[in-house]
Amino acid sequence: MKRKTEALIKEHKEISEGIFSLVLETELAKEACPGQFAGVYPKDGSRILMRPISICDADESSLRMVYRVAGGGTKEISGYKSGETVEILGMLGNGYDLEALKGKRVLSLGGGIGIPPMLYLAKALKMAGIENTAVLGYADNKTFLKEEFEEQCGTYVASMDGSAGTKGTVLDAIKENGLEAEVICACGPMPMLKAVKEYAQEKGMEAYISLEERMACGVGACLGCVTKTVKKDEHTHVNNTRICVEGPVFDAKEVCI
Repeated sequence: MKRKTEALIKEHKEISEGIFSLVLETELAKEACPGQFAGVYPKDGSRILMRPISICDADESSLRMVYRVAGGGTKEISGYKSGETVEILGMLGNGYDLEALKGKRVLSLGGGIGIPPMLYLAKALKMAGIENTAVLGYADNKTFLKEEFEEQCGTYVASMDGSAGTKGTVLDAIKENGLEAEVICACGPMPMLKAVKEYAQEKGMEAYISLEERMACGVGACLGCVTKTVKKDEHTHVNNTRICVEGPVFDAKEVCI
């Protein structure tokens, strides 16, 4: 059930340049699953919309959210201190279906700020006994969260400037290291997801992709984060669906990106 509540900031720190790790104490944490996100509300009254942030980890009482400062709202949030409270909306969206992944070899691909939610998935896959390998794509050698991935599964890195791991994209790292699997789970910028979709189709693999998009309400009312779909929506009879409600995780075959 989606609801708005106050959460206590347990820990808040910068883990890489412009990248922050926010740990919140909240009863909503026990409802979280990999691939979902929550909305964090700035306290400045001039900013009324929540900022959607993916879940990097969760347990029975706390949520961890890792985000990049990208504008005024996240800049304000980055200044919040441990011991303060913040208003959040959660849990939002549909995540990865772990039941559909059982018994299969998984490649978890994260690019840029799409890396944090894949850490939560990697932990869940390990707990479920599902074989998983992570491939992480960075711009340079600022490989935030890499060590935490290595505690959960085999981990490979790609960087666009070649300063860490394979030079190029996550797909370049897959090819260079001869990685194979039956299904891909991915989150990252749209060009990466388009390439992942094409790669999966070429290899005859399943692929589940988490779409990144600017959101306003986060609950499907404003229709500000729609994406094109292969099939028509049964309610609106158009080839659109809402990323914040029906997604953000989709079967790659079902969306037109």
